[in-house]
Amino acid sequence: MSLYTIENGALGAAVDSKGAELRSLKRLSDGKEYMWRADPAFWGRTSPVLFPFVGGTKEKTYYYRERKYAAAQHGFARDMEFSLSSRTESEIWFELRDTPETRENYPFSFSLRLGYRLEGNTLKLLWEVKNTGDEEMFFSIGGHPAFNCDLNTDGLIFFTGGKAARNVTSGILVTGGNTLSTREKTFALENGYLPLAPSTFDEDALIIENRQADGVCLVDKNKKPVLTVSFDAPLFGVWSPAGKNAPFVCIEPWFGRCDAEDFSQKLEEKAYISSLEPGDEFKKGYTVEIN
Repeated sequence: MSLYTIENGALGAAVDSKGAELRSLKRLSDGKEYMWRADPAFWGRTSPVLFPFVGGTKEKTYYYRERKYAAAQHGFARDMEFSLSSRTESEIWFELRDTPETRENYPFSFSLRLGYRLEGNTLKLLWEVKNTGDEEMFFSIGGHPAFNCDLNTDGLIFFTGGKAARNVTSGILVTGGNTLSTREKTFALENGYLPLAPSTFDEDALIIENRQADGVCLVDKNKKPVLTVSFDAPLFGVWSPAGKNAPFVCIEPWFGRCDAEDFSQKLEEKAYISSLEPGDEFKKGYTVEIN
């Protein structure tokens, strides 16, 4: 694995070829770091890309054309070595293609290209999925960036756009598992703001469906914006590990989610699943603006 850097005069970013994972995003004027340092005592990752699954699969398996496959949480791309496709001073692209090993548990031919582009005070994170096979392909994809944040002193988020105004509704994971229960929890907002605390995540991630927002702004205790994550995604997660009082929060745009506890386990019936015909491409992503 190798670490690559890009800069544009305002921001600098570092991306690891393993998982094509963003490892650093700094303001160059003062060296302020915005990304979590991947301390394994709390969580040993910084910003993995979730592909071809987001979240867990029921019983860690799924079925496609009556065949049973094993599926790890969040898929396999985050743990694989990507090849460098192109690089300029302020933009870099990586690619992952299917292998005999990936096809053992994911029976599709694909190209996954991940790009990072700096423009002013914004980092654009770009996803391109192409079906390189000869049959319809099903997949999910999502981001999992972790941003430095002390939940005890200055943890506050503001929901932008969408439906979030007075409250936001979150799904609840099944206790001890990675499937979604039938329960929901509503968080009251204070003029669009949700105060964060370690206890916010006692029941794991907030899973916010139905386009309740199109962006999340992380702000300090004085309501001064720190950064904004903007996306055009059907759902997103907000997470910090339960019971660890970790000094970061993840804001995660998703095209897919974990299975519901009553799910059929058929791949083509997964919630928010995307599909591509042979030769077709999916192009999405999100942005992180430093305020």
